[in-house]
Amino acid sequence: MSLQTTRPAGSAGHPAPAPAAGGAPAAPARPAGLTVLGATGTIGVNTLDIVRRHPGRFEVVALTAARQVDRLFEQCLEFRPKFAVLSDPAEADRLARRLREHGVSTEVAAGPDACIAAAGHPDATLVMAAIVGAAGLMPTLESARHGKRVLLANKEALVMTGGLFIGELRRHGASLVPIDSEHNAIFQCLPRDFAGDLAAAGVRRLLLTASGGPFRSRSPESVADATPEEACRHPNWVMGRKISVDSATMMNKALEVIEAHWLFGATPAEIEVLVHPQSVVHSMVEYCDGSVLAQLGQPDMRTPIAYGLGFPARIDAGVEFLDLLKTGRLEFEAPDPQRFPCLPLAWAALAAGGTASAVLNAANEVAVEAFLERRLRFGDIARVIERVLAQPLPGDARSVEGVLEADAAARRAAAVAVVRHAC
Repeated sequence: MSLQTTRPAGSAGHPAPAPAAGGAPAAPARPAGLTVLGATGTIGVNTLDIVRRHPGRFEVVALTAARQVDRLFEQCLEFRPKFAVLSDPAEADRLARRLREHGVSTEVAAGPDACIAAAGHPDATLVMAAIVGAAGLMPTLESARHGKRVLLANKEALVMTGGLFIGELRRHGASLVPIDSEHNAIFQCLPRDFAGDLAAAGVRRLLLTASGGPFRSRSPESVADATPEEACRHPNWVMGRKISVDSATMMNKALEVIEAHWLFGATPAEIEVLVHPQSVVHSMVEYCDGSVLAQLGQPDMRTPIAYGLGFPARIDAGVEFLDLLKTGRLEFEAPDPQRFPCLPLAWAALAAGGTASAVLNAANEVAVEAFLERRLRFGDIARVIERVLAQPLPGDARSVEGVLEADAAARRAAAVAVVRHAC
């Protein structure tokens, strides 16, 4: 992966801000235009919290949400974006009426095409891609096609399309900063001039850390019938329900292995996962001379979000500073494949190539939705995914249309598998 793709000197259309007196980064002469895809989710809310802390540095151009109309209304009142998008036309009409009543001139639209339009809005140079799951694929691709700096919190877009997504970034002069805490940590630990060749940079391995989620110390048998409430009770991070379940199964780490492969040009053998229950070391880079560089911090997504918004400058994130004396011990252990059967599926999908990663992601989304709706046991999530991965499905990884065909076929196969394993 080209360093021109991942490590620009400044955001597209905006030079890097110079440090102010005393070392604090100065606000740019003109605010950087920002679009937030998935504004009402955890990442979106935290992104806007950082914007709020830096008046004059950012201008919110567009906000999108699925169904949380009340939260989006409050965000529009505060940040006055030019464009807002909801999934449902009726809800969009209601939002538009409420905003007009409050004297807010935000244009409101609805549906997938409107979300894609928001991603390419000409007044934004930064796009926070935070729509969860495959639904974020097309808007995220659109932001790349418009040469934006893509702040990638939607790992599924890269997992599904891999080289296609990287190609779009290069072709259109877009840049990318990963927002997942693990990949953001690796990004910070690699040389500033990293050009996509780990060996040339002297890198031996990438070490992704995982908290182990709420079931780290429990046996597979004891969690087979875990409830959605238990699975979503993460010990360290505040996340949405789908991502919380992925953490409990460690499918989130499986997807992150695939993401690291594409982001950093790492072979499967150059990626290792370590369980780190304190969630203080967010990931590490091991060099050929024996050095290991690690990025540490509180388990708070505002840190990587602020890094992406301000890159290459560092800006205040509102995060409590890390007290290592209070933290105490830092522990690491190998993940148990019996307890976390979803994790090895990452290497299986990478070995299979083609659309296997897209199939893996689609099957997981269907299985997790069924679990959250109490139609599938927790212990059967991995079985559904394995069953779908084993099937020959249509689709071609060389085009977005082919990837979407594989995604749709995998969802149909997963729905059938869920019925077979239904509670």
